[in-house]
Amino acid sequence: MKQIALTIALLILNLVNSQTTISGKVTDTKGNPIEGANVYLEGTYDGATSDALGEFSFTTEEEGTQVLIISFLSYETRTIANDVSLLNNLDVKLREDVSTLDAVVISAGTFEANDNSKVSVLKPLDVVTTASALGDFVGALQTLPGTTTVAEDGRLFVRGGDANETQIFIDGIRVFTPYSPTTNNIPTRGRYSPFLFDGITFSTGGYSAEYGQALSSVLLLNTIDEPDQEKTDIGIMSVGGAVGNTQKWDKTSLSINVSYINLAPYIELFPDRNDWEKPYRGAQGEAVFRQKLESGMLKFYAAFDVSDFELTQEDINLTEGLYFKLNNTNFYTNTSYQGVLGSGWSMNTGVSYTNSNTKVNIITSDIKNVENSVHAKFKLKKRFSSRFKVNFGADHFITDFQERFIDSDFNLNERYGFTNHLSSGFVETDIIFSKKLALKAGLRADYYDLFSDWTIAPRLSIAYKSSENGQFSLAYGDFYQRPNNNTLKFQQDLIAQRAQHFILNYQYVNNGKIFRAEAFRKVYDDLVKFDTELEGFDSSFNNSGDGFAQGIDLFWRDNKSIKNMDYWLSYSYLDTERNYRNFVESARPSFANEHNLSVVAKYWVNSWKSQLGLSYSYGSGRPYTNPNTDQFLSEQTKSFNSLSFNWAYLLSQQKILYFSVNNVFGFNNINGYQYANTANANGTFDRRALTPAADQFFFIGFFWTISDDGTDNQLDNL
Repeated sequence: MKQIALTIALLILNLVNSQTTISGKVTDTKGNPIEGANVYLEGTYDGATSDALGEFSFTTEEEGTQVLIISFLSYETRTIANDVSLLNNLDVKLREDVSTLDAVVISAGTFEANDNSKVSVLKPLDVVTTASALGDFVGALQTLPGTTTVAEDGRLFVRGGDANETQIFIDGIRVFTPYSPTTNNIPTRGRYSPFLFDGITFSTGGYSAEYGQALSSVLLLNTIDEPDQEKTDIGIMSVGGAVGNTQKWDKTSLSINVSYINLAPYIELFPDRNDWEKPYRGAQGEAVFRQKLESGMLKFYAAFDVSDFELTQEDINLTEGLYFKLNNTNFYTNTSYQGVLGSGWSMNTGVSYTNSNTKVNIITSDIKNVENSVHAKFKLKKRFSSRFKVNFGADHFITDFQERFIDSDFNLNERYGFTNHLSSGFVETDIIFSKKLALKAGLRADYYDLFSDWTIAPRLSIAYKSSENGQFSLAYGDFYQRPNNNTLKFQQDLIAQRAQHFILNYQYVNNGKIFRAEAFRKVYDDLVKFDTELEGFDSSFNNSGDGFAQGIDLFWRDNKSIKNMDYWLSYSYLDTERNYRNFVESARPSFANEHNLSVVAKYWVNSWKSQLGLSYSYGSGRPYTNPNTDQFLSEQTKSFNSLSFNWAYLLSQQKILYFSVNNVFGFNNINGYQYANTANANGTFDRRALTPAADQFFFIGFFWTISDDGTDNQLDNL
């Protein structure tokens, strides 16, 4: 019996001696204990949880080198590989996980409209639910601060820059002709349907080194990666019709949209101030093909549209009016690939091609221009850790623009044009020091074959989280852009134009509410000037222009405080002057006003099964030159006002009736004035007001969705 007891005692002693105690203390980087941290040996059940003092202790029978893992929610997981005999009395410090939702984000100059973004100022569907937007993404973005309402144009004017200073990209690849061509005092629209995009990033300045050739702003549109289901969308509208279909397979999907617009029936019911011989009509088709690969996604996007119209507009210098006829065909396609290469490496590459043909007849002049453009891009990204990432790459732009000008009255038959190659390289790093401090630094280099010239553009952004819900951001950058086609077709002996951006931003986000305040300054150099009324073959061009733009932007959005209501307010103050084009001195340009205000509200009425929307826009007067004085751009138009309304009614689960009217109260807005070329008998120059073709626009549509689940509808899309 004694022998058995002795044997058992020896076995117990041997077992105890074969066990190793692992112990230590878990704290954050400030030395505060972390309670509840999970501590264990990889591949075993041996482990423990840290106590209120951050201490842990457990035993293991494992021997030799082992991997100890320490993890806790919102902190980076720590691994320690060592012999088990040395894994005791450890002092383990965990760093905050900088990828969590409450971490700082770079926000200076950037508005996100992305369901996957940490901070989304707008939602993708806001593009088509904003009353004044009329389904155009540009119309929705014009309700954000930093933009200027130029009602007669329709493009994006950002922080004192003209519309040519904003560039648009689809899936990271440049769009060279993003707007349909038009004529004076008739606003254009974006060519592309918002229903194919689920992410929008709108930068009003200080944007990434990855993007170039934009003095003021970039707009990044991302197509949907994966549709949720197969469906068909049908739209019957007062101005035309549209149909879309999405098909899904195992790793492949295809979305196609086609539409046709014809304003002739509408003009018959609601005549405007133009004498139309052929009201606007246009057809458009788009397709997105997606293929999931083993480690990435391949996308193919293509869009084709054709449009034409013919009219005579009032002109103070032409008794019979100004005759104008336009026909345009445009084709755009891009192919992009985004995938993971392994070991923290990823790749993003793509190429786009644009072909645009425009024919214009103005009185006795016939103008035909053809643009062929290509953008090829390759980018690599290395993720060393959640705190340090580097991306670098190169892209190449090719633009071939050719124009033929014929005028029978002046016996002219001329050809103008240019071909430009632009090669670029960029590198950018993201350094996240903590959840409170982050930095993005980049450098972009461009070589202009047409000018035989280099430009180097540094970019820098810093963000600091000042409180649980608030943060500050700073951004600086140099930005370059080649002169536009209307200049280069006549003169190629120029250099790139330059702008410097300085931005200070504060952002507050809390429970469905977001507030942004941003101060900025832009300094322009090397702007193109010429000595004629418009760019022409007889113009003398140079790069002696300069200017500045500075101001404050404010934005507030709240979708929680009032039940069933979502609203936002934006205000911009702009102080700007420039001396460019044919300006005789520095002055505020005619497209820039001092004050802009937008108020947007959407309200769901459950008993009516309806969504009601209002959108109000205000802009202070814009400068114009009165030839009866000796002052340049010294007078101002009256203020711009417009209140728009929309109503979406759910007829049934998948059928929607939609109604909207722009400028409900019919404000008589004035865009500027046209003066006579010669003085009258009293020695004064007569003038006429440049007003919109119509004070109001009415829209009615019926939309029907046919989907797999039988419940999906377009109410959120309207």
